[in-house]
Amino acid sequence: MTRTARLGRCGVLVLTGILSAWLGGAAARAEDASKVDIEALKKSLAKYEDYTVAVRDLYLSTVGCVYFSGEKIAGAMEYPKGAMGVHFVNVPSVGQKLDPMKPNVLIYEPTKKGLKLVGVEWLVPLTPDLKEVPTLFGQKFMGPMEGHYPLIPKEFVHYDLHAWLFSDNPNGMFSPTNPKVKCSKADFPMLEKPTKMMPGPM
Repeated sequence: MTRTARLGRCGVLVLTGILSAWLGGAAARAEDASKVDIEALKKSLAKYEDYTVAVRDLYLSTVGCVYFSGEKIAGAMEYPKGAMGVHFVNVPSVGQKLDPMKPNVLIYEPTKKGLKLVGVEWLVPLTPDLKEVPTLFGQKFMGPMEGHYPLIPKEFVHYDLHAWLFSDNPNGMFSPTNPKVKCSKADFPMLEKPTKMMPGPM
């Protein structure tokens, strides 16, 4: 009886080891797949380093440069200190099927040499038929939240996901803000306003 029990424990340990190795391998494969997808995405978006190409493809500028101080305000979204930059929104794509290769927003940093492409963003409007938080590249979207007024109407309640594909971000590629991106060189209004959180699917 004792011998059988020992064999059972050994079997459990072996099975646990096999499962752990399999799950670890699956996670690594998923991560590698995401890296391949992200590299493909970066290549497809390289043409938008020239913002005039973005405009011709109907990515239209919201003009202001979005920045957050990192201050925590009750009832508002919490963002690490840093900028979200200048948003160029492809309005016709918002509300369409989520496409990892076609972000709804291109993000630019104003510099002395002009606008520099630093990242992208996907937007998903909050609608009655949305039953769960959207995900891309294994990342959950933030939200739901109001639109960043006055650049975007407050009534545009949505989820979003940022990806800093063209600028290193010490907070991580998918952080909503980037402390290395600055709005100080912008020749137009800088937005620094809290964004209200809204109820949505859990």
